[in-house]
Amino acid sequence: MSVNIHPTAIIETGAELGTDVSIGAYSVIGSNVKIGDGSRIASQVVIEGHTELGANNQVFSFTAIGGEPQSISYKGEPTQVSIGDNNVFRENITVNRGTVGDEGITSIGSNNLFMAYVHIAHDCRLGSGLLFSNNASLAGHVRVGDYVVLAGYTLVHQFVRIGEHSFCGVNTYCTLDVPPYMLVAGNKAITHGINIRGLRHRGIDKDTILELKRAYRTIYRSGHTMAHALDELATHDWDSPQVKGLISFIKDSKRGVIR
Repeated sequence: MSVNIHPTAIIETGAELGTDVSIGAYSVIGSNVKIGDGSRIASQVVIEGHTELGANNQVFSFTAIGGEPQSISYKGEPTQVSIGDNNVFRENITVNRGTVGDEGITSIGSNNLFMAYVHIAHDCRLGSGLLFSNNASLAGHVRVGDYVVLAGYTLVHQFVRIGEHSFCGVNTYCTLDVPPYMLVAGNKAITHGINIRGLRHRGIDKDTILELKRAYRTIYRSGHTMAHALDELATHDWDSPQVKGLISFIKDSKRGVIR
């Protein structure tokens, strides 16, 4: 096993390090931590708790992963953080472990970029292909789909869901669910259309985008109540699974969706 550990780093007994892992000066790796092959842990990083990182993750200085949740219900239970592959955690990021009041785990997918000062609270479940800009923060129990972009200083209320391929603008405050494929912004957030640029970037075809636009007009520009809009959407035979997923997301929302 090829591991490059700075002599000032503390690797507690029981920690598991894959091959070609590097640990920088003054970093602390807890006894229940697993770090996958090819990962790079910079100086002065703390990774603790029952935390597992996959392969080829980069963790920059002053980041803390696996710390106790900021929840008054937490009583020291051995809850977890699970992180996939090829993620980048820039400076001063915090990722808290889960609580037994939920499923006991905070999970993050793969191929994500988290810029400086991002906070991911307890019991959040994040997908893959995400970009969180500086100071974006998630409260507890948030769910984030794949390919979501949170611009700088975005704040997400606890238990909110952020649908796949959505984009939240700078200084956005989300208190309700953000449906997939939407462009939202504001404090409090409102919709500003379909995230067309993001969809094109991900290779979504023009016919699907046109269908999403049609659905968007019915939901957001028709003047209907949400119940009436959903009834009208149900009368169409939609070809794209994306529109069907959008409708399902709205129907499943417990908090209500941003309009």
